[in-house]
Amino acid sequence: MTDKKHMIIDGQIVNFDEEQNILAVIRKAGIDLPTFCYYSELSIYGACRMCVVEDEWGGIIASCSTPPRDKMKIKTNTPQLFRYRKMILELLLASHCRDCTTCPKNGKCRLQELALRFGIDSVRFENTKKQERIDDSALSIIRDPSKCILCGDCVRMCSEIQNVGAIDFAHRGSNMTVSTAFNKPLSETNCVNCGQCASVCPTGAIVIRNCTQKFWDAIYDDSKRVVVQFAPAVRVALGDEFGLEPGTNVAGKIVGALRKMGVDEVYDTTMGADLTVMEESKEFVKKYKAGAKLPLFTSCCPAWVKYAEHAHPELVEQISTCKSPMQIFSAVIKEHFKQVQEVDGKETVVFAIMPCTAKKDEQVRPEFVYGDGSRDTDGVITTQEFASILKQAGIVFEDIDPEAADMPFGITSGAGVIFGVTGGVAEAVIRRVVDDKSNNMLHNIAYTGVRGMEGIKEASIPYGSGRVKIAVVNGLANAEKLIEQIEIGEAEYDFVEVMACPGGCIAGAGQPFTRREGKEERAKGLYDADKLSQVKRSEENPVMMALYGGILKNKIHELLHVNYYKGEENVK
Repeated sequence: MTDKKHMIIDGQIVNFDEEQNILAVIRKAGIDLPTFCYYSELSIYGACRMCVVEDEWGGIIASCSTPPRDKMKIKTNTPQLFRYRKMILELLLASHCRDCTTCPKNGKCRLQELALRFGIDSVRFENTKKQERIDDSALSIIRDPSKCILCGDCVRMCSEIQNVGAIDFAHRGSNMTVSTAFNKPLSETNCVNCGQCASVCPTGAIVIRNCTQKFWDAIYDDSKRVVVQFAPAVRVALGDEFGLEPGTNVAGKIVGALRKMGVDEVYDTTMGADLTVMEESKEFVKKYKAGAKLPLFTSCCPAWVKYAEHAHPELVEQISTCKSPMQIFSAVIKEHFKQVQEVDGKETVVFAIMPCTAKKDEQVRPEFVYGDGSRDTDGVITTQEFASILKQAGIVFEDIDPEAADMPFGITSGAGVIFGVTGGVAEAVIRRVVDDKSNNMLHNIAYTGVRGMEGIKEASIPYGSGRVKIAVVNGLANAEKLIEQIEIGEAEYDFVEVMACPGGCIAGAGQPFTRREGKEERAKGLYDADKLSQVKRSEENPVMMALYGGILKNKIHELLHVNYYKGEENVK
C-alpha cells in the first residue's frame, strides 16, 4: 500500500496531491467521466450532475464539487449511476431542440455525443419547452435559447474570466433561462464579441456566426480578385480539426489548400503584425520621450478595444492608434492592387482567416467603412469555419503539399509570428526598441517575463538611461485587475499588452476548443516557428523598406492608423 495520499477508484489505487476535486483524480486515473458544466478554469457550479459517483456506502456524490480524501473509495460505473446519467440526458433532451442535422454544432455537440455514448435512441418525455426567439443581432455570435441546457458555462465565462457579464440567469425553477439584461438583443448589450461564451457552450445554444457562403460567393465570381490572409495563431490550431498533433504548424498547407480552391493571392497576416510593430513601437517611443500620458495600451485585440470603450472610456485615448494587423494588412493589400485593378477591372476583395470572433465585428466598425461603402477587410472567417470550407471542398488536408505565401508580401519575421500568443506583441516591440540587437539579447528577451500562460505578467527592460516597465495581460477580468491597480497607484507601467482571450489568439473563440495543455502546445508551435525564421525582428524584414519607400509613402497615417477616441474626429 502506498504511503502517499490516495483514493481507491473502481478498485484501483490512484495517488493524488494538488487535485482540488474527485473529478480531477478520476481523470488522472484515465477515466472519462461525463460532464457538462465543469471547466477547471471556471468556478465549480455542480448543476448538471453527470459527474456523480458512488461512495463505498452506495451514496451518490458530485465528483466536481467534492474534495478528495485519503483512502476514499468510490465507484464511477455502476448500474445505478448508468440509469441516473441516462435519465439526466433524457430530461435534457426532453426540453431541447432536436433539429440536430441542421444545427451548427452538429458533430461537435456534447449533448449529442453523450446521448450516443449512453445509447439513447428515443426520448420518453414530451418537449414542453417554449420555442424562444433566436438572437442573431450580434455580428459575431448567435444565441438560440431553445438549445440551452442551463449548464451555466457561458454565464461563468462571461463574468468570471471576461468581467463582461452580458448574459446571466433569469427567472426561477422551470422558467429559468440564460438571458441578457431585460432580454435585450445581444447587440444592444456590453458584449465585446470575444465569443468565449460560445467556446465553452456544450450545445448549439451559442455559436459563432457563419460567413462561409460569402467566401464561396467571392470564389465563384470571376469579376473579383480574391485575396486571403491568415493569422499567425491559425497555423498551430487548424491541424486539430484534422487529427494532427496539437501545435503542429500547418502554414504551408493552408497556402496550398487555398490555392487549390482557386484563391488568387494568399498572404500571411504576420506581415501586418510586422507593420504593427514598426508603427506601435514608433508611437510608444515618441510618447515615452515626450513624457506623454502612459501606459500605451496595445490595439491589436478588437474585443479589448470594445471592452475599454464600454468599461473604461477614459483609457481609450491611451490605446495605440495603430490598426490591428488584420486591418493594416488589408489596407496595404488593397492599395497594392489599385493599379492592377485599373488594368484588369477586377475588384479586389480581402478575406481574413482569424482565430478571433471579434474580428467579424471589427471589420465593419464605422472607422473602417469608408464613404463609398468599401472596407479594409471584406470578410472574416474563423479557423473552424475554414476547416468546414476545406471539408466542403473535399480537400484532404493531410495530403496537401505545403507551399509558400505569395510575393511581394511573402517575407515575414519571427516577431510577427509570435503575435498569436499572449506576450508576443510585447516581446516583438521589445525586440524593436532595445539598443542591443545581438542574438544573446534576443535570447534574453524571452526570459524577461513576457512569456507564459499567467493572467498578468510583468517585465522591465533597459532603454536609454532608464528602464521601461511592461505588463502583459490575457483575459479581460485580469485586464480589469491591472487597470484598478494602475488607477489606485499600486502599479505603474509604460506599455501594456492586452489580449481578451485567455492565452491570447491561440485560444480565440474561432479556434478549435482546447484546454491549457493544448494552449501551451500551440504557443510552443509559434515559438518554434520564430526560432526557424531567418528574420527575427520586424525592422529587419526587407519588405518593410520597400513598403515605406513605396505604397506607404505619404499614406502611413491614412493606411496604418485609426482613432478610436471619440473625443476627436475619427481618422480616415
